[in-house]
Amino acid sequence: MERRNVLLGAAALGTGAPAGQLAGAGTAAAAPRTGPLRVHVVVFDGADELDFIAPHEVFSLARTHSEHGVEVSYVTTGRPRLVRAAHGTGIEVGRTWAPRSADVIVVPGGDTMRRGGPGIWAEIDGGVLPRVLAAAPRRGLTIASVCTGAILLAEAGLVRGRPCTTHHRARAELEARGGVFKNARVVDDGDVVTAGGITSGLDLALWLVKREAGPDAATEVETMLEYQARGTVWSR
Repeated sequence: MERRNVLLGAAALGTGAPAGQLAGAGTAAAAPRTGPLRVHVVVFDGADELDFIAPHEVFSLARTHSEHGVEVSYVTTGRPRLVRAAHGTGIEVGRTWAPRSADVIVVPGGDTMRRGGPGIWAEIDGGVLPRVLAAAPRRGLTIASVCTGAILLAEAGLVRGRPCTTHHRARAELEARGGVFKNARVVDDGDVVTAGGITSGLDLALWLVKREAGPDAATEVETMLEYQARGTVWSR
């Protein structure tokens, strides 16, 4: 397939193929949407706040700017509970892991520098999140990551031999686990979409709003945020 670089931004959001035209074995496109886009943002102890809060806000704002609406919620593995994020923020999570009721799952990163505390290494060592991620793929589901969340996707085997991206300091780890690193802000490989460093969660979510709900919805959200999406989106 031909590589296609799409510059993401106020002007570029109106260009590129819609989700239904994405081609290849990795595409998540299914039947035209008739109900709301259902987004589950995974949280776990040690997850970076901006990794999960930024996408949650983008999708929340998209509710009133898309034809069929958006439903976004935080989810966690295990029982509903208070999750303590990387910088001390407490998030009361009322929903548990339910990938069959999601159209998009967003996985944040969290503290790759320390292996002794909460964060992605604790999730990898515990095994639960990588295991349920590995079992989640199905037609119509997109699994996305922000920053070092891509390492969790790699542990689940979801990016092996596939184009992907992560924080620049985690590139070697991602490649060692089989990912094909692309130097882009967002890498769209159909049913797996990854984003670079921490703030790229904004661009990941805006790209998915554009892909799933259309360019008008994405530009309206940009206007509300007073933020113009930046960087390059790599897609097939």
